[in-house]
Amino acid sequence: MCLEASEFIQNKNGSVYHLNLLPEHLAQTVIVVGDQDRVSAVTKYFEKIEFRIQKREFHTQTGFYKGKRISVVSTGIGTDNIDIVLNELDALVNIDFKTKTIKKALNSLDIIRIGTSGSIQAEIPVDSFVVSETGIGFDGMLHFYDCKSVQDLEFSEALVKQLDWSANMGIPYVVPCNADLASKFTDGFYRGNTVSNCGFYGPQGRVLRLAVQDPDLNDKMAGFSYLNKKITNLEMETSGIYGLSKLMGHRAVSLNAIVANRATGQFSKNSGETIDRLIKVALERIVS
Repeated sequence: MCLEASEFIQNKNGSVYHLNLLPEHLAQTVIVVGDQDRVSAVTKYFEKIEFRIQKREFHTQTGFYKGKRISVVSTGIGTDNIDIVLNELDALVNIDFKTKTIKKALNSLDIIRIGTSGSIQAEIPVDSFVVSETGIGFDGMLHFYDCKSVQDLEFSEALVKQLDWSANMGIPYVVPCNADLASKFTDGFYRGNTVSNCGFYGPQGRVLRLAVQDPDLNDKMAGFSYLNKKITNLEMETSGIYGLSKLMGHRAVSLNAIVANRATGQFSKNSGETIDRLIKVALERIVS
């Protein structure tokens, strides 16, 4: 069935609407970063860049690192942007752009997030790395899809119970990483369960002038335990990446540079250096 123009939107040159990419521009291995400037912070280590383009906050460069073709795509912040980026990455490999039909033989991408995050456990210090074994979505985005098949529903139930979850907020969803991809990131990484929320201030318990609905939520998360699994860190994209990747058949893992510790109130004095170290480690593990 041909997809309608209002659903699968293409630019005048045939490229996909937001990312402005054609299928030949995308590698099978994709690094996603939030900050558009971080794309060049990754590709500065490439021996060759064959393609680069930017539209809005979506900056893409495709090139080669030690002979492996890799695309680096900036997503902007939040699972709303992840919804755009993951759907359009999938379209690039699984929709025929000429006939506007879904391909019979579907393709699977490797998607590696390199991002920053804040720990909520005192023992996970600033300037350390966390690989997310699960993405825990407080944002609600995935519930717009038929998604129960990819969720850990018992984990979600434990969250609702232990966190005394408000009925005014969407039910948390929990999705695991791709274990094979995550196995590349063991040495030098804390293994964690990462909460993604829909904002940086109130949704993550930060109070400037506005009071939050549950001022004890971060403490509750720090004390949460399900099958000896603790919540380790907070950020804004991982759950969406894991959920949509599982639904679409892609392999995904999220790597977090811990630049803040919410339990101790510390912020990294060398966050740029920490992110650069994570980029170099990630690139080496990807090609190993």
